[in-house]
Amino acid sequence: MNPREKLQLAYELAFHPSRLNEIWNRVEKGMEPDLGSLRDAADWAAALHQRLPEAPDVSARALKRLAAYQAASRLFRMATAVSRFRTALGNRSEIPAEVPAWMVRDIALPPFGRASRLSA
Repeated sequence: MNPREKLQLAYELAFHPSRLNEIWNRVEKGMEPDLGSLRDAADWAAALHQRLPEAPDVSARALKRLAAYQAASRLFRMATAVSRFRTALGNRSEIPAEVPAWMVRDIALPPFGRASRLSA
């Protein structure tokens, strides 16, 4: 899995409840072959729920989209779900207090419930 695919997966794990559920079910059934990349993506997903960066080198459009994703995900308690998923995978690494600027990208997600109306 290349870094772009891993970042896309991290956004899906962080902000798309059905995708997180699908992957979690595959892990529990032992059907997920690449646990190393999945562990990284889960860490990145947890980081996406942190405080937005103040870095000047991030796109305003991407920052607004990430903020909308964060707000919409609160309806589904996604930050807690991602944290529990990381625990199930055995991840214990430290999560940064702020979303790393390189993770703020204008990544589109499939529509899901009320979250689709909040997309930037």
